Amino acid sequence: MFIGRERELAALDKLYESDKFEFVVIYGRRRVGKTALISQFIDDKNAIYFMGVESNAKQNLENFSKSILSFHTGMDAETSFLTFQAALEYVFKLSEKERIILAIDEYPYVARSSKSLASTIQLLIDQYKDTSKLMLILCGSSMSYMEDHVLAYKAPLYGRRTAQMKILPFDFEETCRYFKNFTDEEKAYVYGIVGGTPQYLLQMSDKLSIEDNIKNTFLNPNSALFEEPENLLKQEVREPALYNAIITAIATGASRMSEISGKVGESTNICSAYVKNLISLGIIEKETPYGERASRKAIYSIADNMFRFWYRFVPENNSIIARGAADLAYKRIEPHLSDYMGKVFEEICKQYLWKLLLSGKCPVEFSSLGRWWGNDPKEKRQAEIDILAEQDKNTALFGECKWTNEKVDLGVLETLVKRSELFPYKNVHYYLFAKTGFTKGCIDRANEMGNVTLVRYEDMVSRQKQFAKNS
Repeated sequence: MFIGRERELAALDKLYESDKFEFVVIYGRRRVGKTALISQFIDDKNAIYFMGVESNAKQNLENFSKSILSFHTGMDAETSFLTFQAALEYVFKLSEKERIILAIDEYPYVARSSKSLASTIQLLIDQYKDTSKLMLILCGSSMSYMEDHVLAYKAPLYGRRTAQMKILPFDFEETCRYFKNFTDEEKAYVYGIVGGTPQYLLQMSDKLSIEDNIKNTFLNPNSALFEEPENLLKQEVREPALYNAIITAIATGASRMSEISGKVGESTNICSAYVKNLISLGIIEKETPYGERASRKAIYSIADNMFRFWYRFVPENNSIIARGAADLAYKRIEPHLSDYMGKVFEEICKQYLWKLLLSGKCPVEFSSLGRWWGNDPKEKRQAEIDILAEQDKNTALFGECKWTNEKVDLGVLETLVKRSELFPYKNVHYYLFAKTGFTKGCIDRANEMGNVTLVRYEDMVSRQKQFAKNS
């Protein structure tokens, strides 16, 4: 089942309809759905699809030749072009007469095996771009390779592309479309457990409970997800052991570089370089308090929910899981799930506000949003605000998110108001998000103030569905 990616498909269709030479670079982490996107796009079109393999140039050239000749003749031919240049030039010439798509998937495998390939493609683009109707797509999972050897200024292909797409995991609303039988609360847990990566979502079944899904995947040594984070690191980086240690340190509470360095036992300089690579892979994210670009207050957290869940709960229970005691492992995990979901719920709320803004229904027209933390001079202690979004120097939005089974009371609203007074904004709107709902006192005070929006999680999900219909 193919869902989502409406914007990407629309952009590709627009490029296809230009009927002139187009060169699109598609890249993103493994399992994120790049191949599915390309397959969906070329399904009803004149297209040559070729996936590179981690082999030598001869093997890749033979496979590439078969893809081309099969497209042109409709038969599996045993012959092969002598060079990649001959094969590519054949396609460029074919496309002078008709619109053809050439999609080279896992391009880094092919380019690494044939060092001159990028220069060859550059040469042919320069030679045929004015006469060819070819739509060339280069796709790759190696983020660093695609950025350094295809997109970068010094790369041979720099300046030739007409578009590029970095494919990201699904957001919460798109993730919900996968599952018809889960309750709204279960959908939040699934998003918190595996995030929006399509391949991971396929491992989850909406015919089972969240508990059984966790047991069948993360607590099952035979499942596809059990060793996925470590396997993915082995494919992406050269020293997975140190990367593994850094992610584990962050997952277990180390958020500042000095803390990470102390837990890992390496210098901050070394850890900083490794963390930078993890950020480029979309596994780790760096945060500074909203409004502070360069800050010593920077903290690090795990951006990918599947990695965050795995590193938070699997390693410490590994011995139990290895002995097949999934029930016991889950019993140890379950008390921490609600607390774990706090950060996930914050992200869902942020996505909700973005969709509200884009639909023209947000009372504050912000350009960015984030978390804030810092010193409260009145209380003489550290304070945090879950969501802060500024429209201009006078107008801002403040939000608080509570994933608890108790209704949010008046105290939460009063605390948010007090913390907003640490800032000079004159026009302020408050948002309270709650898993369960709000007490009568909180509702009455919100109505009295007039600049407060209370959002229950179930109402948020209903509105997200409406956003999806209207988009």
